[in-house]
Amino acid sequence: MKVTRIVTVSIIAVGSALALHLASAQQQGVKRTELQRHDLSVPGREMVQVRVEVDPGVALPTHTHPGEEIVYILEGTWEYQVEGKGAMTLHAGDVAFVPSGTKHGAKNIGSGKGAAVATYIVEKGKPLVVPAK
Repeated sequence: MKVTRIVTVSIIAVGSALALHLASAQQQGVKRTELQRHDLSVPGREMVQVRVEVDPGVALPTHTHPGEEIVYILEGTWEYQVEGKGAMTLHAGDVAFVPSGTKHGAKNIGSGKGAAVATYIVEKGKPLVVPAK
């Protein structure tokens, strides 16, 4: 009985993670390119770096991460909504920091493509993006 429960929970967890990955990968107007991923010297932590390109007017839904996010805007005009901080307008060369577990979202509010590099310091083995409830 206990083994069946563990297997069932594991299948649900893997299925949920896969569905989230596929949903985010298929979002129209968004292209994510993983640049690098490395284990850190802190046990159980990894660094993931991603280039995110977003078409004009496209929003990334509110979500959280199992660790910190450091953002560097490469091009475009972005509006970041970070829980507890309100809206921030960011342009090429600007940076942002999102604490672990903080709800946030972003939107390309410019007339051209927006691009950013997001670096995550997160718990290894957990989904990188968790939709906000």
